[in-house]
Formats: sequence, C-alpha cells, structure tokens
Amino acid sequence: MNENKGFFGKPGVQTIMASLICIVIGLFFGFLVLLLIHPQGAWDSIVTIILNFITRSSGPAKIKALGNTLVKTSPLLMCALSVCFCYKVGLFNIGAAGQYEAGAGIALFAALGWGLPWWVCLILAALAGALLGCISGALKAYRNVNEVISGIMLNWITLYLVNMILTKVKDPASPYTMPLQATNPKAVIPGVGLPAFFANNRYVTLAIPLAVIIAVAIWVVLNKTVFGYELRATGFNKEAARYAGMAEKKNIIVTLAIGGALAGIGAAFLFLTGYQQWTTTQTSVPGMGFNGIAATFLGGLNPIGTIFSSFFIQQITDGGALIDKAIYPSQISDLISALIVYLCGFTMFFRLIIANKLARKGGNK
Repeated sequence: MNENKGFFGKPGVQTIMASLICIVIGLFFGFLVLLLIHPQGAWDSIVTIILNFITRSSGPAKIKALGNTLVKTSPLLMCALSVCFCYKVGLFNIGAAGQYEAGAGIALFAALGWGLPWWVCLILAALAGALLGCISGALKAYRNVNEVISGIMLNWITLYLVNMILTKVKDPASPYTMPLQATNPKAVIPGVGLPAFFANNRYVTLAIPLAVIIAVAIWVVLNKTVFGYELRATGFNKEAARYAGMAEKKNIIVTLAIGGALAGIGAAFLFLTGYQQWTTTQTSVPGMGFNGIAATFLGGLNPIGTIFSSFFIQQITDGGALIDKAIYPSQISDLISALIVYLCGFTMFFRLIIANKLARKGGNK
C-alpha cells in the first residue's frame, strides 16, 4: 500500500494549498474586473486591496489601521468559529447572522439601558445567541426541521426584534444607538495595554486575544475531549450515535447552542468596543455571520485555520475601501470580496484535486 506521506501529502498542507488557490483565483478575477473598468489604475488598486494598512503614509497610521482591521477580525473570527463548530457536528449554522444580531441587541441594551459592566454584557450576549441556537436545535432534533431553513427565518425575525428593542437606547437625533463610551464607560471592553501599542487606537481591546484563545479552546474541545468526540460522532451518523448510547437529540441542541453563543460573543466583541453603533432602521441582515461561512471554509474547517482566514477576509475588505472611488464604483470592493467568498466553497474541491494528483504521482513510482 502506497502511503505517499510526503510534505505535500499532509492534510494540513493540502488545505493551505487549496485555500491559497481560492485566494489567487479570486484576486485574479477581481483584477480582471478592475482592468475592464479602468486599466491604468487596476494594478495599484489590486495592490491596495491586498496590502490595506501597509499602504498608509506613516508608521503610526499603518499601526492604527492594522488595529482597526483586528478589531473587526475578532467578531468575524467568532462567527467563523460558530459555523465551523456546528459544521464539524454535521450542522450548517447559517443562523449565525441572527445569533450575532441577538448578541448585539442584548449586549447593547444591557450596556446602555441597564448600565451593566462589559463582562456581564458579554455573558448575556452569549446566552442570547445560545437561546437562538437552541430554537434551531430543538426544531432540528424533535421535528427534523432543517437548520438552514429555521436559521434563515430566525435571522430576519431577530433583526427586526433587535431594531425594536434598541430604539429604547438610541440617540434621539439619529437612528444610531447612544455612544457607548459616553453613556456607560464601564461597558467598554478594556484595552489591557494594547491601545498604546496600536498608536493609541482605543478600539483595540481584550476582545482580540480572547477571540484567539477561544479558537484554540474550540480546537481542543473538538479534537481532544470525549465531549467533542461524541458531538462529531453524532454529526457523522445520528443513528449510530444513538445505538452507541449517545443522546443525539441533546447533542444537536447543545451544538447549535454553543455555535449561537460564539456568534453572540462575536457581536459583543465588536459593539462593546464602541467602534460601531447599531442602526435601528437597518433592513438587511449584517454580513458578519455570512462572511463567517467564507472564513470557515477558507480556513479548511479548522478552528486554528479560521484565525488566519478571518484576518485575510477582513484585510481585503478594508483594503477595498481605500481604492480611488472617483474611478471605481464603491461596490468594487464588495465584488472582489464576494469572488473570494464564493470560491471558498471550492476549498474542499481543490484539496481533493491535490490529493488525487499526489496519489496518481505516487502510484506511478
């Protein structure tokens, strides 16, 4: 039997190669679109999209812009972990967007309406997301309702409920919620010395290292614990898990509850920094939950891989906002991001091609 276990035969290496192929193809097609619109500035624009903060004029400006990208990476990473955790158990948590909304709504209302400290708001956000996940989980476990259908419906229901709730704590002169720093400073996640390093960027907080720690913890739970083994076994085959004495219904509900909690924490990681305020008149589901799907697949369905893929997706998103809007339409950055997002769905396909080519090469020896 030919093992073919060289460097390129390792699953982790193949996953990285597949992700890089998705990135290169996505950027290439994005570059073609830029060429069609305005050839002279296409190269500079694609470089700006890729480099993002590196294109800033001074060192402090680069460090501060990097901090802003990291601030938005932490909630994206949490949404990616939410999707990744559920997917490992055979569930597709498209409801992460609604769970993110629930976390944002409860965290902001607790901070602005009740004056609670940040850590209590964070816990409440996790519980709100977990509750929404439990609803999808119970429907799946006891009525076999597809979690995708229930998740999509709950996304929209939650959006308008959160809009209604947060009108109680919005600025009277605008549709935005009240400024967090001015209304309740103790609800702002502490910086723990990080803002000083990032050119006094006060939005760089404890949320960033916490998100990374949670990603590592999720990897440990899934791969090194009996609990994680039972969850993955349920995802592989519910009937077999039931036959082995596992509570498959409970595992489904617990999985989606944990996924919801992760997405809810992600929302708190963003809104409890004061970086962004909720708009109570918004009529579209926040893209953070859906971008988390892309980060999950681009990261090879690995909690550690999602750390790097989440940063990359946020990097090109922020870089796309810096190109010359007088030449290119403002939607071009969204288009280029979307190209890579959709190609993320082919990560496993590219990995399969790489594995097959290596197998054939090994068989010819």
